[in-house]
Amino acid sequence: MCGIAGFLTPPRERSAEYLTDIVGEMAERQKHRGPDDQGTWCDPVSGIALGHRRLAILDLSEQGHQPMLSSCGGYVLVYNGEIYNFQELRRELEQAGKRFRGHSDTEVLCEAISHWGLSQTLPRLRGMFAFAVWNRHEKTLSLVRDRLGIKPMYYGCFGSTFLFGSELKSLRVHPDFAAEIDPQAVALQLRHNYIPAPYSIYRNVYKLPAGTLLELHQTAGDAPRDWTGAQLQPAPWWSLAKVIERGRSNPFTGNYEAAVERLEELLREAVSLRMLADVPVGAFLSGGIDSSLITAFMQQQSSRSIKTFTIGFTEYEYDEAPFARRISEHLGTDHTELCVMPSEAQSVIPHLANMFDEPFSDMSQIPTFLVCKLARRDVTVSLSGDGGDELFGGYQRYHRLARIWHQLESIPGRRTIARALDWYIQNSPLEWKKPGLKQYAQLLNISSAAMLYAQLHRHWDPADILEREVWDPSESLGFGQSLAGLERAPFNWMALDTLTYLPEDILTKLDRTSMAVSLEARVPLLDHHVCEFAWSLPDSFHCEQGQGKKLLRSVLARHIPPSLFDRPKVGFGIPIGEWLRGTLFEWAEELLSVSALESHGLFQSRLIRERWEAHLSGKTNWQYPLWDVLMFQAWMAKQAQESSKVSPV
Repeated sequence: MCGIAGFLTPPRERSAEYLTDIVGEMAERQKHRGPDDQGTWCDPVSGIALGHRRLAILDLSEQGHQPMLSSCGGYVLVYNGEIYNFQELRRELEQAGKRFRGHSDTEVLCEAISHWGLSQTLPRLRGMFAFAVWNRHEKTLSLVRDRLGIKPMYYGCFGSTFLFGSELKSLRVHPDFAAEIDPQAVALQLRHNYIPAPYSIYRNVYKLPAGTLLELHQTAGDAPRDWTGAQLQPAPWWSLAKVIERGRSNPFTGNYEAAVERLEELLREAVSLRMLADVPVGAFLSGGIDSSLITAFMQQQSSRSIKTFTIGFTEYEYDEAPFARRISEHLGTDHTELCVMPSEAQSVIPHLANMFDEPFSDMSQIPTFLVCKLARRDVTVSLSGDGGDELFGGYQRYHRLARIWHQLESIPGRRTIARALDWYIQNSPLEWKKPGLKQYAQLLNISSAAMLYAQLHRHWDPADILEREVWDPSESLGFGQSLAGLERAPFNWMALDTLTYLPEDILTKLDRTSMAVSLEARVPLLDHHVCEFAWSLPDSFHCEQGQGKKLLRSVLARHIPPSLFDRPKVGFGIPIGEWLRGTLFEWAEELLSVSALESHGLFQSRLIRERWEAHLSGKTNWQYPLWDVLMFQAWMAKQAQESSKVSPV
């Protein structure tokens, strides 16, 4: 895995030395993503500079060095990811007359773009990737992100300078970068615990959405182009909505047993492709369905015991280590288990702001980092089971919300009742009744299953705690819409999660925590062939009697006795709520003091303090919304320590 960075600036305005120094420093800030090699390339005549940090996985020699020029000299590539079918593509290219210097997938990608063109290459790729390619003839810079958003790509526009990189910290290096907080992004983080694409915490900086391509054409002449004012619209090269539409119009026609057989074939192949590496490979094993499936297929296809890793906690209700141990014993893996003490988990917290670069408050970020750190002692690549919940209906919230939605639909005249409640709330002197009545009125007024999801799974209503009114862009991002006609629950929510929660929470968490320790994490369940198959299945193949992952369970039962995995989903959690009342109290109290909350002019402190005090009393567990605020406050404190100024505008 790697870190990439670069920028486009007015032609001939800067020297080669200047371009090289700046882009080299941008790449250096991502050394953790690629500790094995660094490279830069620039062209002052065109105003382009590219930088790269390499974590060598395939072809460890100099032949895999980046930035990489195509053999024809027309393209320059910086690339983060893995193309799992690169050997197949290489054979096609060799038959067409291409000759290769080395054995890396980077060279195959570069030559494929040179031979087929970018638009014809992208559908052929099977993997995870984010890359930038400069077309030297057409003076065009293209940024690409993989289908499901496994690998990150940020870009920013600052006058005549266009920046991009794998992480925000690389963009901040450039002297033209302006660190101005976007209040809409703050609203999104408080509502969802992450900032969905295309937003980032900064104005004029964006995440490239999953499955999209952004092209910039450098103009010749003396007048520099203002990228800030340009209409830079990423174009989809792969669409989940179209996948769903195709799956519904051309569904899988076999019976249930045929679907089990087909899914097993797809998963076995997906795992096999992701075991290819010139460095040691292992797997995360929690003992749940997804990680157990990946581990079973890995062990089945390995001539030796594969290495598996899990962490446990002293708190019994959060400890999945015994389940993972039993799976490991059954499959015969070389298992490493670490019991994490509270002090060790809490020691990660001061590093989170730097690790994630923007406020991010999925508290499972802590155990995910710890298991990545554990795995990195023995392997450079680890396979993960992420994606099974979104593609195969695994979250219990889907089924709980389905019941609520059906109940709401059965209430006659609910919109009229909602209007009456709104009138009462506005005119009643009984202030203590208003919060509960307001929430009930909002529920009655909901018009779609997706809006119900957004309403019940928000952590804060930003209007309640932000100092000024800020438009919350959630609905424009799809949170208030139905997708591809999926009005019925829970499939609307599965699609919504695959578009938003999966890439911007789950996969962001996996990428940043694994890259922080220079570990490559691969996700076989998110092979796009598996995704497309999942969306072609009948509803009944996903869920049965309120239980999801029906098909995954059936595949796993072929390899592991159900008694070892058939239990309620636990999740990757930690007792943050208890820690905030105990050993983390002083840290949290400082960040949640009235002076700290109001210091940047973004928050109203009253409601936050009320929830903090209620949490401390033990009457209510407000750990999730409080963690959102704490992660924002910790991030702001980190920015204050850095030399560049951050303007909360």
